[in-house]
Amino acid sequence: MTCRLHGINPHTYLVDVLQRVSLHPAAAVEDLTPRAWKDKFAGNFLTSDLSNMTESKG
Repeated sequence: MTCRLHGINPHTYLVDVLQRVSLHPAAAVEDLTPRAWKDKFAGNFLTSDLSNMTESKG
């Protein structure tokens, strides 16, 4: 619901954050909240390999 309140696609957010969380510094975990993520990462979000496979079929 927080993603929707901030105008973020929840699927896009979760795919990005789940990939980013293991590399992101623990001290900056606040960056991965939807509000901060939108400002820092929404313009260059990570996608999954699965997304790339379905796009090439369509």
